[in-house]
Amino acid sequence: MAAAAAGAGVRVLPASPNWYSSRCSDASSDGRLFGFAARHRVCLLDVGGAAAPAFYGELIGHTDRISGFAFCHCPGQSGLCASSSDDGSVKIWDTEALAPVGEYSLHQNAISALHWSPLVKDLIVSGDEKGIIVCYWHNRSDSQQFFPEPRTIFCLTCSPHHENLVAIGYKDGMVVIIDISRKREVLHRLRGHDDEIHCLAWCPVPGEERLPAWQDELQVVPSEEGKVPNGELTQDTTTKKGCYLASGSKDQTIRIWSCTRGRSVMTLKLPPTKRRGGAVDPAVKERIWLTVHWPSGRSTEIVSSCFGGELLLWDLTQSGKRKWTLLGSSEGQNHSRIVFNLCSVKRQDKELLFSISMDRDVKCWDLSTLDCSWTMPSLGGFVYSLAFSPVDTGCLAIGVGDSMIRVWNTLSMNNIYDVKTFWQSIKSKVTALSWHPTKEGCLAFGTDDGKVGIFDTFSSSAKNKPPQISSTYHKKTVYTLAWGPPTPPLSSGGEGEQPSVTLYSCAGEGIVFQHNPWKLNGEANDINKVIRDTNSIKHKLPARTEISWKPDGKLLALGNEDGSIEIFQAPELKLLCTIQQHHKLINAIRWHHEHGSQPELSYLIASGSINATIYVHNLKSVVESTLESPLTITEPFRTLAGHTAKITSLSWSPHHEGRLVSACYDGTAQVWDVMKEEPLCNYRGHQGRLLSVQWSPVDSDSVYTGADDFSVHKWHISKQEHTRPPQGKKSIELEKKRSMQPKVKTKKKKKPIGKSPAKQDLSDAINGDESAKEMLLEENGVSDHEGEKEAQEAELPDKVSVTVSKDTSTSAYDYSSFSLPKPFVTQKATPVKKDPPKEKPTPDASLKKRKPRSILPFSTFMDHRSKDELHQDCLRLATCLKTKDNNEDVSPDLKDRIHLGLFTDRASLHKMIDVEGKHHLENGHPELFQQLMLWKGDMKGVLQAAAERGELTDQLVAISPMVGYQAWVWTVEAFVKQLCFQEQYVKAASHLLSIHKVCEAVELLKVNHFYREAIVIAKARLRPEDPILRDLYTSWAALLEKDGHYSMAAKCYLGASSPYDAVKVLAKKGDVTSLKTAAELALISGEEKLSATLSFRCAQDLLLSRNWVGAQEVLQQHKTLFGQRLVFCLNELLCKCLSERNPCDRKSPVPPCYHSWELNREASFFEMVIEVWQNVLGMDTTEQATCAWEQLRSIEHPPSTSNTHPKQVLFHISHDLTLAALSYETATWDEAVKSILGAVTRSYDAGSFTLMQEICSIILPEGCDNLRHKLDSTNSQSMNACRSLEGFMAYGLLYDLWWNAPKDSLVLQKAVLDPVLCPSEQTALEKSCISGQSSSEETPDQTAVEMGENLCNTTEVHRCETENNSRTSSVNLVDSQSKLNGCEVLLSEEIAALQNTQRDIAEVQQILADMIHQHQQQRNNLQENTNGSTQESNLQQNSETESDKPCSDSNQMNCKDEVKEPITLPELTKQLLKAKQKLAEFPDNLKVFPFPDVLECCLVLLHIGSQCPPELHEQALDLLRKHGSANTYKKAGRRFLT
Repeated sequence: MAAAAAGAGVRVLPASPNWYSSRCSDASSDGRLFGFAARHRVCLLDVGGAAAPAFYGELIGHTDRISGFAFCHCPGQSGLCASSSDDGSVKIWDTEALAPVGEYSLHQNAISALHWSPLVKDLIVSGDEKGIIVCYWHNRSDSQQFFPEPRTIFCLTCSPHHENLVAIGYKDGMVVIIDISRKREVLHRLRGHDDEIHCLAWCPVPGEERLPAWQDELQVVPSEEGKVPNGELTQDTTTKKGCYLASGSKDQTIRIWSCTRGRSVMTLKLPPTKRRGGAVDPAVKERIWLTVHWPSGRSTEIVSSCFGGELLLWDLTQSGKRKWTLLGSSEGQNHSRIVFNLCSVKRQDKELLFSISMDRDVKCWDLSTLDCSWTMPSLGGFVYSLAFSPVDTGCLAIGVGDSMIRVWNTLSMNNIYDVKTFWQSIKSKVTALSWHPTKEGCLAFGTDDGKVGIFDTFSSSAKNKPPQISSTYHKKTVYTLAWGPPTPPLSSGGEGEQPSVTLYSCAGEGIVFQHNPWKLNGEANDINKVIRDTNSIKHKLPARTEISWKPDGKLLALGNEDGSIEIFQAPELKLLCTIQQHHKLINAIRWHHEHGSQPELSYLIASGSINATIYVHNLKSVVESTLESPLTITEPFRTLAGHTAKITSLSWSPHHEGRLVSACYDGTAQVWDVMKEEPLCNYRGHQGRLLSVQWSPVDSDSVYTGADDFSVHKWHISKQEHTRPPQGKKSIELEKKRSMQPKVKTKKKKKPIGKSPAKQDLSDAINGDESAKEMLLEENGVSDHEGEKEAQEAELPDKVSVTVSKDTSTSAYDYSSFSLPKPFVTQKATPVKKDPPKEKPTPDASLKKRKPRSILPFSTFMDHRSKDELHQDCLRLATCLKTKDNNEDVSPDLKDRIHLGLFTDRASLHKMIDVEGKHHLENGHPELFQQLMLWKGDMKGVLQAAAERGELTDQLVAISPMVGYQAWVWTVEAFVKQLCFQEQYVKAASHLLSIHKVCEAVELLKVNHFYREAIVIAKARLRPEDPILRDLYTSWAALLEKDGHYSMAAKCYLGASSPYDAVKVLAKKGDVTSLKTAAELALISGEEKLSATLSFRCAQDLLLSRNWVGAQEVLQQHKTLFGQRLVFCLNELLCKCLSERNPCDRKSPVPPCYHSWELNREASFFEMVIEVWQNVLGMDTTEQATCAWEQLRSIEHPPSTSNTHPKQVLFHISHDLTLAALSYETATWDEAVKSILGAVTRSYDAGSFTLMQEICSIILPEGCDNLRHKLDSTNSQSMNACRSLEGFMAYGLLYDLWWNAPKDSLVLQKAVLDPVLCPSEQTALEKSCISGQSSSEETPDQTAVEMGENLCNTTEVHRCETENNSRTSSVNLVDSQSKLNGCEVLLSEEIAALQNTQRDIAEVQQILADMIHQHQQQRNNLQENTNGSTQESNLQQNSETESDKPCSDSNQMNCKDEVKEPITLPELTKQLLKAKQKLAEFPDNLKVFPFPDVLECCLVLLHIGSQCPPELHEQALDLLRKHGSANTYKKAGRRFLT
């Protein structure tokens, strides 16, 4: 149809191209069509002709803003194009048929870029805001998705040389080149821009020949190629394969990228061009849009946009600064605002460039001359108003919703689109226009925000001259402007003092102002005042909606909101008649022209309203009648019926008589022969509702119409195929056409309109001052991005349901607001969508405010009874008032009519109030009863009653002071009790405060555990020293502590100024951070000793997690912990040594945190430690050392057992060694030897044999000889200690030799080992007898030998040996013999005897303990009354313990012999005493220091076998025979002794 329109010579001012899109316009490859996206349609211009462009047609089908548009540039397919829209779809179009041929919706997000591959004829590539690329091959409906970067895509372009390459530009300045044929698609990521990429253009010529100007770029980035003369090496690869890519970005630079090298080879910075006559408010800060275009066939020239709308041609071969030339040399050729898109076509010899811009112009440039060939203006909003100048023929003013006025010289010969634009000071939609009847270029305008002004369009400087603005604004949209003769008060002056015509404006609030065009800054007059005065009217005047002066200036017609039209006579505005024909708001009134052959026709007046029917009235008789009183006309002269929606505009033909054209919301314009009431022709070329119409003043066959499709059409009556407006089915199609309009975001729900589709007249919604003449919707006359988008989306409501019925034809609209369309529930008229419309629940119920309950329901009800009753009331009342005048009492006469008390005296009113109150109480509305009592002034009773019933409320309490102070206090207290009962304690406390009961409020909160609130009140209101406050803190702290909120409790204690408790409670949790904080807190509070204790605890915890650095930090705050710092320091160095000697395979979860101290590895361990102490911890003098020694000496650590944590054992050992090191420093050797022995025996007691060995070898690597020489030989104690130390060292060595026996001895041993108990099992058992500890040892060496209670077969022993063999290097025989001689110290007879005695004592003690245990068990069993079998089992058990558990298999026999009768208690006591006496006989110095088990050593020596020197062997056997009486030794030594 639009194509037909093009054929029918329709001239169109189209809708503006969309803004802020990287490609929404394109030219077809054959150079015939140029298309651009305008809102949700694509406008096609035929640019094939040499002169101006012609409107070709529109592509209609998208339902939301179009974001991308591109033609197919493959040969033979120039008629195909594609568009992408915010509705999520991409459509493929055939421009011949103006119809879609394909569509797909593969994107989940808004599509932001689109391109049709220039090489693959059916490939369309699109990208969206989340970064997804979709490639779609439409011939086979196949698609593929890519996701190179998770960023917003701004533009994309397919390469013209490689069919798989696509360049993509992102919002953050990244450019990516992908290959769509590969899995890992990204070829290059080009980084350089730091803001949005607005456009990408491939060089139209393949290859990457270097240009001389590009040298400077390469100097900055020296590359390999630079060294090759003339780039000969790269010639083959680069120039053939590669291709340059240009990018334009918001960062104001253009970059040229090399595709083969993947980097920028040139950067062009936009020059600050001079703005020449830019028609834009300088206050508007525009964002830059930098689009680039690489014209075909020119590899060295690029066109780009610039700041204010200028276009630049860059010559890439120029070196130096100035590489650009400005397009459009002469004034006014350039765009005045930023340019969004560029595209070009080759036409015979020349190349044309098309540009679209924010200034709403489409321009065509000749690239050979750089001049603008033509400019096509476009419109960015609804066309609200059209007006032809009565003076300058053919000059058409167009009022548009983009806040601009266009003045189109329709008669211009050389440029058919000769349009001037006026925008200064308008700043709102232009809704009304009117030319001055005689003065050239004087154009009045009115706007959506109520402004009225006058432009001078004629003067040469008019382009920049702002309009005069009237100082009187309307409150709502200006509907109509009209020039007419002055009326009072302006008509009173003499000839020259007053203007011949004044300007009248009518607006949405229903008022008509008369403005003086000479003094627009003066006050305008409301003509209703004159009308009232002249016609002495008292009643309210109707709201005015339309104004029209008869051309001769004698009569004024006013159209009103109620549908009436009033005719007044100038100049006094005497009312002549009222036309009561329309019953709905009047939209248009037009008087017939004067210059016909039938003068009586000049009295015809045509009018259109929200009803679809047009009425024509003939007022000749009225004007000529001489009646004084105004007439009312109810019969029309002619009726023009046929439209199906509201009439928006009318225009009489100036060339004919009685010929009228109407514009209507049904989307058509209709020409009528009025006298015959006959439709002549119907124009359906618009894609929306018509808003304005004008008959051409020069061509009787042409009509201009404006619509809400953002366009003006000039069409020919003779070329239209339809004669009458669309009916029935057609209106449904129209409906469909309009449902394509973009969906509007709903802002507010309106009330639903009517249930029955055709019957109810919708325009009921348009009464009251909400009325509007026309629907003014948001448009894109906004200079910012958002405005543009919103505008383009918000053009039309969801559906336009058009329904037709005989009597009234209506359209389902609500015109109640100008600012934004507010969709509402449409009727179920013609469903546009396939699925049936769902019934919407009527929002009435949910949205309607609930009516407040009446406070006087009884009297209200009585006043709404039947008419008769009410009449009776009146009579009764009159009677009563009459009696009252006679000073008689009224009340008895009222009887049952209590409600009449309202109109009589106070006593009756009180009675009425009491009755009403009773009603409220009975119906359960005490609050209303209380309100009534307040009105009556009787509050005391109400308060008491409410308090008793527990129904006091905030309102009652607030009102209570009116009764008096005491009553108020009493009420508040009662309310507090009530609130406590309801558990609203905080509110209750607040009320107590209101009557100054602070302590009570605090106590109330405290009792109910609202401590925080209580403290706030107490602190704010009481003296700081008040004990209540401290009490609050401590009680709260106790509660918090109980619940485990320690830090909060600590704050409370601090608040109560008892920091000691705060420290204690903080330390309670016991983790490192708590202890650290507690220690710091104690330090701040001056609790030095406590702080030191906590710091030490904290340091120990840190030590367990191997954080020595942290531990030292914590300790260094306290002088008293200096000794401990030394211990920690030594501990760290010891651990370091141990971990270096035995690197552990297991990774510990927490890596150790060592200090980075410089260590002297050559020195002995003690010297190394002391050096660190001196250098790091500052222990310089012996006094300090002695002092530290004293500090540490006083600390006693409990003896270690096998259950002690290894790290704890190490720490205790470090303590001993620190004492030793300090003694070493002060040369007190006797003490040193004791401390070292302490360390060694502690590791032995803890069962950590390896640790004992390691410590011996770390501390005394050379043995004890050196130490022995330094000792005082007279001091027997230190000599004994030394002997003991030697014993332990030898003990360690002994085992070492046995486990690491040389290879040849292994064979011997295997032969010797017959299946007897493994020796070390005996040692373990025997140990457990001595020290009363279990035999589980930690060290792998131990466990390998202790095979438990099984037999140890040879293979297992073999396994052990080999393991240990690999662990330590084998020792050769000779060496081992000499070492074994050193073990002689172990075979001490007296110590063996002493140990034997100790063993006997332990054994007796064990038996005693078992007896006691058994006795307890028997007692328990007797209590449980079980049978005697348990006793047997107990006996059995006892005998087992005694014989140290029976041994397995081969030894079973021996065990049985040993099961004896139990020993009696006296015997045991005797044995114990004997042993104790024996023990006392041994010299004390033997008993002071521990010593390794002598018999155990004997057994080990015997096991070593062939290596053992014979004299030692004998000695060992001897000792075993003498002292090996205990069972375990007997068993173990049996083999050697038999």
